[in-house]
Amino acid sequence: MRNYLFLSLALLVAASAFAQGNKAEGTYEERLRAASQGGASPLFFDPAAADIPVIKPLEFDNSRECTVRNGLPNFFHKAAAGKSITMGFIGGSITQAVYGYRTRTARYIQSLYPNVPMKAINAGISGTGTDLGACRLHEQLLQYHPDIIFVEFAVNGAYREGMEGIIRQIWEFDPTIDICLLYTIHHEQHAIYTAGKVPDNVRGLEELADYYGIPSIHLGVQPALMVQEGKLVWRSDSKTIPGKIIFSNDGAHPLPEGGDLYVGAIARSMLTLQKKALSRKHVLPAPLLADNWENAHMYAPAELAAFSSGWNRINPNDSTFLKQFAPWFPYIMKTEQPGASFTFRFKGNMFGFFDIGGPEVGQLAVEVDGKPVKLSPVLAGTRISTVTDTDGSELVNRFGPFCNNRYRGQFECIKVVPGEHTVTIKLSPVKSDKRKILGESQLADITANPAKYDRTVLYLGKILIRGEALPK
Repeated sequence: MRNYLFLSLALLVAASAFAQGNKAEGTYEERLRAASQGGASPLFFDPAAADIPVIKPLEFDNSRECTVRNGLPNFFHKAAAGKSITMGFIGGSITQAVYGYRTRTARYIQSLYPNVPMKAINAGISGTGTDLGACRLHEQLLQYHPDIIFVEFAVNGAYREGMEGIIRQIWEFDPTIDICLLYTIHHEQHAIYTAGKVPDNVRGLEELADYYGIPSIHLGVQPALMVQEGKLVWRSDSKTIPGKIIFSNDGAHPLPEGGDLYVGAIARSMLTLQKKALSRKHVLPAPLLADNWENAHMYAPAELAAFSSGWNRINPNDSTFLKQFAPWFPYIMKTEQPGASFTFRFKGNMFGFFDIGGPEVGQLAVEVDGKPVKLSPVLAGTRISTVTDTDGSELVNRFGPFCNNRYRGQFECIKVVPGEHTVTIKLSPVKSDKRKILGESQLADITANPAKYDRTVLYLGKILIRGEALPK
């Protein structure tokens, strides 16, 4: 079936923005992730959808593709008994994609058990990693009691502390939920697989998989070997290359034929894992990483914070450009009044926010325990900063090079010393140089519509913390 698109419209727009080029946000992979950030997708989808083809995987036998460990015993036991199943998928843009591995994996699993009622949940958010994933896990997945959760974050930072937080939250919520880690790869990593090795970011996740006995699937093994055999080109702008599969246009997000290889790896692995189907509770051992994110949470703004004057509570469905975010944000707190603030209290070591970027957004000033703070980045590939008294930025700019005539989901996490804290975040009157941020190649829209950019707005969707919320 060739008439389906592998990428959602949001990703196509994002790829265009990325192609305009701006090196302000780090490495190729980091810029690609940032460019991919767009709006939300519907949370639930139908595993039996007739427009999704059932994969017929190519013959391929490589022991490196799937590591069974303790398998997916509860999921297969329940499915074999004919009981209704809920599948959950959490990850970045490759998970969010409308006709990507997620929908086709669910379709394949439904084909294994055609008479079993199944539903599936899409918790993929483009351009985000395990840090935000650990914060949003309960709201977007766990509250719906899934039987199995597929986790895909390998190319989005592969932040181990966040991944362990996801694993531990799942089994603290319900030790019968099965987990499967999926490892996608980007264009620079296929040579690592052909050399018989595993990328560093994946190796860190594999340590967690070993420790917790979680099965994992390396989706890039077969495509990488096909590159070596001259049968596949990993990245190309061409529509076709005679005798070869074009895996992707950008080095990360598979085209339909490349996506078939990813889904084929999952299908083969599911048949292997199906053989181990005895029901059991997963045992949660002591944490492997001291700073894991098992205490990460996400709150609706008014649930946690007190707001000054100057704010409006808006329904994203009432806005042409914000309704794409309604699946994430039932309401949004908006302000365009410099000095408007919100304040919340918590006990823990991290706070943050999940907001919407766009042409009109501005900058924020942060106060912790009554004092203005400066912020410095902590770890490349994440949106985590730390409070500092010396170096760093006094303002958090919500406008970036990928806010060029488009809106995007984005987030920020800020580390503090463990303890009780009062946090106040204010909309700053200081405007950034948006023309400079966009760069020479992206000035058409700001030149044609300067008033659209010459504003200072905040669209707040969620508040993030690691720790315990305290009363207002």
